[in-house]
Amino acid sequence: MITNDDFLKVDMRVGEVTKVENFPEARNPSYKFEINFGPEIGTKRSCAQLTNYSRDELMGRQIVAVVNFPPKNIAGFLSEVLILGVPMKGGVVFLLEPRDEAIIGGRVY
Repeated sequence: MITNDDFLKVDMRVGEVTKVENFPEARNPSYKFEINFGPEIGTKRSCAQLTNYSRDELMGRQIVAVVNFPPKNIAGFLSEVLILGVPMKGGVVFLLEPRDEAIIGGRVY
C-alpha cells in the first residue's frame, strides 16, 4: 500500500506528440517521440512500443506521461519520459489519453 503523498510524487502530465520516428535500433518494434509538455516542462523525448498505431495517428495526439523519472538509455536513445498505456488483447498497447482536449502540461491527479 502507498500513501496519497507517495502517489503525488509521480508527476504525470498531458503532452502533445510533435514528432514520431521509426526506431530500428530497438529490440522490439518501437517509435521515437518528441512531446511538448508546455512552457513549464518543455519538449521531452521518449520511445515506446506503440506500433499498433501509425505514425500519422500519433502526430498531434495528446498523451499522458510520467515526467519525473530519471532519463533512461534505450538502444542509444535517451528516453526522458514514460508514455503511459495499458495492455490489450493481442499484445497491443492502448495509450492513456484525455477524453477531450486538455491543457498541455496539465497535471494528472
